[in-house]
Amino acid sequence: MLNFRCLSRQSLWPLLLSMTVGGLVAQENIIVELPPPDLAGKKSLAQLLQQRRSVREYSREGLSLSDVGQLLWAAQGITHPRGLRTAPSAGALYPLELYVVAGNVSGLEQGVYHYQIQQHRLEHQVAGDKRIGLGRASLWQTWMAKAPVIFVFAAEYERTGKKYGLKAKRYVHMEVGHAAQNLFLQAEDLGLATVVVGAFDDAVVGELLALPKEIVPLSFMPVGMKRK
Repeated sequence: MLNFRCLSRQSLWPLLLSMTVGGLVAQENIIVELPPPDLAGKKSLAQLLQQRRSVREYSREGLSLSDVGQLLWAAQGITHPRGLRTAPSAGALYPLELYVVAGNVSGLEQGVYHYQIQQHRLEHQVAGDKRIGLGRASLWQTWMAKAPVIFVFAAEYERTGKKYGLKAKRYVHMEVGHAAQNLFLQAEDLGLATVVVGAFDDAVVGELLALPKEIVPLSFMPVGMKRK
């Protein structure tokens, strides 16, 4: 039990800012370093393309931090000294942002994390398990909560719009498709299962994940171990 009488006004104020009715929220600047990506792989591209399927049922096993890092790198990782990434982007403007909704990942507390692409690391955004909330916001597709992790693709349209104007949305949507397929194939190579989900309430998702107002959620990819 906290004894607030023992705290000065200066020390009490930051603590109060970090509290909600439900308990403590995530503190700022909590960074999780990700393992470096594996560039070898296990199967050929042709094998992965042949085996790729949309899967909505997963085993009870959790994922490792290495799995999460590898999937994030496949989707949007840096592959060139100039900052070029694994997926093509119109004008190399890179409007996409990736978020990790972790529920059962070893080495990662439950919560929402933002992928810091340049540093290949995660920044803790929101505390607590938000998987069931995402499922409810997705027309009650609550089966998603059984996946140990849900990847959220989002975008800031203005990054592309400042150069391409009215065609920006088209290019951003093409880009998220490229990135999602990368994650799909990487999941298959890791022996994992996933699917793309696009039906959800944008406003509810934005509030649930504490997204900046300029960031728009575009799609989810729940990922888990394949059921045997």
